[in-house]
Amino acid sequence: MKPISFLRSPSSVNVARLGFLLLCLLTAVGLHFGFGTDRAGNRDLLPISSAIGGALLVAGSLIWVESLIRDVSLREFSTGTFGLAVGVFCGWLLTQLKVEEVLFKLIEVNAGEDSPFMDPSAQDLITLAFRVVFIGGMGFVASTLALRSGKEDFAFVVPYVRFRQDGTSGAPIIVDRDAVLDGRIEAVMNSGFLAGRIVIPRMVLDDLQAMVDSQEANDKQRAQRALDTLARMKSDGQHRLTVHEHPANTSTDDPKSQLVRISQMLAGRVLTVSDEIAKIAEVQGVDVLNLHELVEALKPKVVVGQKVRLALVRSGRDEHQAVGYLADGTMIVVNNAASRMGSTQDVVVISKLETTSGEMVFAELV
Repeated sequence: MKPISFLRSPSSVNVARLGFLLLCLLTAVGLHFGFGTDRAGNRDLLPISSAIGGALLVAGSLIWVESLIRDVSLREFSTGTFGLAVGVFCGWLLTQLKVEEVLFKLIEVNAGEDSPFMDPSAQDLITLAFRVVFIGGMGFVASTLALRSGKEDFAFVVPYVRFRQDGTSGAPIIVDRDAVLDGRIEAVMNSGFLAGRIVIPRMVLDDLQAMVDSQEANDKQRAQRALDTLARMKSDGQHRLTVHEHPANTSTDDPKSQLVRISQMLAGRVLTVSDEIAKIAEVQGVDVLNLHELVEALKPKVVVGQKVRLALVRSGRDEHQAVGYLADGTMIVVNNAASRMGSTQDVVVISKLETTSGEMVFAELV
């Protein structure tokens, strides 16, 4: 039986909710005893049931609103607040134009001073409506524009305020499940090629734990090895590894989109071995670190005419051929070298052939 969505939040959030609920109840009790009777003590102004009911209503409403915005990060909240402040200021400037005065003049010209709209109370109400529309409308528009805008837009509006580092060397690295299962993340981070805080989304850990609990022996072994690797990286002190508690399991997006969204919120980079995630991230402007591309870039490139020192380890398809391998696994077929098998020889590359399984290289003895 799955727990209700309300309880899927981290324990610290549920403790905060409980604390807020208790605060509301204590406030209600205090109001009951402080204002519950008149001066003569004859009439119950605020019954205890009404006080507690009101406290539960207020607390429940605010907790419900908080649960609706659980996918909103602190970065998004601050961005929206900044936009709201700009919009409210612009709306206040619009109210200083006294647009309602133009409306009152038009009413006076067309309907005369006896029009009910010329009554002072009606004019005050219309003026208040204009202010609410201008300030509230501009606040809404500006906050939504701020949430949709990138950090470069903020740097343009506020040139001396930076919401992220100018370089990406220290940007957080958000790791997906497949990259953890790949097993090479620890060696890559230990090499020093990548710098920055390593962030593991909670949903990645949940997926790995589900694989550990599965009945498939291969998946269980791979997931356990991945969790052991993360635990080792966490404890060795060389890497800053944190778990992001973003409640992505409440979102309707697929896990790949959730991972990219978390990377956007943290202004980080995605470390992956999935071409699909890489494409999604690139389309949305998120930096991608693809382990497959790193491996491909580190492969030694051989060209025709290049001399290579090669260990001949087995025979080839033809009787006169011997086969050797480069450090990256590239196979080199050496013609007329069957008699030299088991030794290390200098060979020269004479041709290359691209196949579905990789690149084949043909060479001759020097």
